[in-house]
Amino acid sequence: MTPSHDPGFANDTPSTDWKHDGVRVVPGDQLDSNVPSTPGMDRKAAINFARVGAQKLWAGTVHIHPNAKTGAHHHGPLESVIYVVKGRARMRWGNALEFTAEAGPGDFIYVPPFVPHQEINASEHETLECVLCRSDGQAVAVNMAIDPVEKPETVLWIDPTHPQGGV
Repeated sequence: MTPSHDPGFANDTPSTDWKHDGVRVVPGDQLDSNVPSTPGMDRKAAINFARVGAQKLWAGTVHIHPNAKTGAHHHGPLESVIYVVKGRARMRWGNALEFTAEAGPGDFIYVPPFVPHQEINASEHETLECVLCRSDGQAVAVNMAIDPVEKPETVLWIDPTHPQGGV
């Protein structure tokens, strides 16, 4: 059944030029490096309002130099998803960055709204390469003055399908 014949399909949208306002492909070698970055980190935008007209999300890449880390911060009401492509990511979070977990290639990291956190490249020699998606195109980053605990608690990944935790 075609969408126009599907009773659940609303065909009351204004006429749209799907050729120019439809699917967009952003080549990996044409990402926009004109985005806020942190020393030791290189961010590039692939999908945002300026590039493709995205209204509700931001996606791009981040490369974190060996042994580099961000300061403590949060992203306000935004949700973030980080996909690790290469290297080893260490995340610290909490009011005193008292919790930690690591992720490697193929792992996803979810950062809920307002969670104080810090991204760290756990390798002294290899660049950490990630894909980053946020739930809005806003560049919200609130830096925080936090005195981190000396030895954070390692938190295992626990959910209904992994009740004993995973790493």
